[in-house]
Amino acid sequence: MAEFLIVEARFYDHLNDMLVAGAKAALKAAGHQIDVITVPGALEIPGAIALADQARRYDGFVAIGVVIRGETYHFEIVAGESARGIMALTMDGVAIGNGILTVENEEQALVRADPAQKDKGGEAAKAAMAMLTLKEKFA
Repeated sequence: MAEFLIVEARFYDHLNDMLVAGAKAALKAAGHQIDVITVPGALEIPGAIALADQARRYDGFVAIGVVIRGETYHFEIVAGESARGIMALTMDGVAIGNGILTVENEEQALVRADPAQKDKGGEAAKAAMAMLTLKEKFA
C-alpha cells in the first residue's frame, strides 16, 4: 500500500468531481491510501506537488484540473506551463499521473472527465501507480 496525494485545481466543480472520483476509484481498487488537496489553479499544481514531495509524506501524486480554451492566449500559458512543471518533476523522479484536461470546450471535458466514459482521472491515477512501480524497480 502506498500513499497518494491528489492535487486538484478546482475551477469547474462538476468536472473536478468526476475526475477526482475516477482517480480515487482507481487508487482504492489497488489498495492505496489517498489524500486530496485543492489549489487555486492548474499553474499551482506543480508547485504543490513539489512542496508535498519535499515533505516525503507521499509516494505518488495525481494532478487533476480542467483548462478550457477561451478567447485569449491564457489557455496556452496555463496548459503548457502546468504540463512543463509536471514534466520537470517527473524528470526528477517524482511519480505523477497528469490528469489535467486541456480541451476546446466543456463538452469535450465532460466526456473525458466522466468515469463511465473516458475516465481521465482514473487513467491519471493508473499512470501515477505505474510510475511509482517503475521508480521502485530502479531504486
